Amino acid sequence: MDATQLRAMQKPLKSRYAEDPGAANVPLKAVARLEGDGIVCQVDTWAGTTRAGLHTSTGGDGSDACSGDMLLEAIAGCAGVTLRSVATAMRVELREARVEVEGHFDARGTLGLSKEIPVGLTDVTMTFVVDTDADDKTVERLCELAERYCVVAQTLRTPPEVTVAHRRETP
Repeated sequence: MDATQLRAMQKPLKSRYAEDPGAANVPLKAVARLEGDGIVCQVDTWAGTTRAGLHTSTGGDGSDACSGDMLLEAIAGCAGVTLRSVATAMRVELREARVEVEGHFDARGTLGLSKEIPVGLTDVTMTFVVDTDADDKTVERLCELAERYCVVAQTLRTPPEVTVAHRRETP
């Protein structure tokens, strides 16, 4: 896809959202099902079902996906698609590119060893690695825009309000 095709594909969407801002409010949903034995759940994804389980630092055996890794994968996937989209719009030829995302968490928080130790990732580093003939200023702008328009990274930068609810299924 080139910049002209991308713009043509997005033009009706941009027009629609400008005329009807409510149409741009896109619902997303994920479901995890607790089935079978063990401390695991099944998460439906576009590519099929992923079995999520405990990280090895909290008692898992490493055979299941860790939700922290899945979060980093979501950042990498979103940033990668965004990088490709921005490069296309800017007409920047990428011979090769990748997005590396790393994070850390203190397993003591997850294991409840101390209320002072946070539960969750305490840092995330996203690195764009690109092979291109574009000059340094263009590469810098490309990466800035990819980070700016990455939905997942921006969600972490400005976290949404999380509402937790529960309901009981009745037969």
